[in-house]
Amino acid sequence: MPFLFFIAFVLLIAVAGYFSHLAAKKRREEMHALAGNLGLTYDPENDYSFDERYAFIRKLCQGNNRYGFNILRGIYKNQHVYAFDYHYETKSTDSKGKRTTHHHYFSFFILHFDGNFPELLISREGFFSKIGQFFGFDDIDFESAEFSRKFLVQSPNKKFAYDICHSQMIEYILANGDLNIEIERDVLTLFFSRRLEPDQIKYNLDRLITVRDLFPEYLFD
Repeated sequence: MPFLFFIAFVLLIAVAGYFSHLAAKKRREEMHALAGNLGLTYDPENDYSFDERYAFIRKLCQGNNRYGFNILRGIYKNQHVYAFDYHYETKSTDSKGKRTTHHHYFSFFILHFDGNFPELLISREGFFSKIGQFFGFDDIDFESAEFSRKFLVQSPNKKFAYDICHSQMIEYILANGDLNIEIERDVLTLFFSRRLEPDQIKYNLDRLITVRDLFPEYLFD
């Protein structure tokens, strides 16, 4: 009987692996087709350099074995953008000393612009709070009580935070409550705690462009 359970377990793993392979293949095909429709290039392979190139972006520097894949890049609506899946690992130890590896996957969007800005994080309350506290940044409050209640805003430069979070930006972020935004140097990012479906990529590239368009132009003078 134990042998039969072992065989069933092996077959279950094999079936799960097969369907996982099919899902990954389907995602690659859909991402490749999307890149063609958007005029972007597509690279399905793992790229381990994101955490080095963007070491100042907190979300890209968590855990170990970090890499981007299913990468779309190029010029979209006159902006230099990336959209990609991202992976990292963390480990935990249970009360019996057993080590477990946890795989984390999410979607990430990057837009490059001409500028050199201080760090600014705008995220849903609770999503990044612990990391923010670790870095010692206080939560910045705004006149909009709803915005201050729903979103954590952190920056070493409060003036820059107020410049970015003007009334139109606040209104847009409140209307798009799933957004998590990080700005630093010449980079604007959106990130999500899960991998988005391919049919959601264009929608979020458009939102990335909209957030950039809401930057006050005087910041670039």
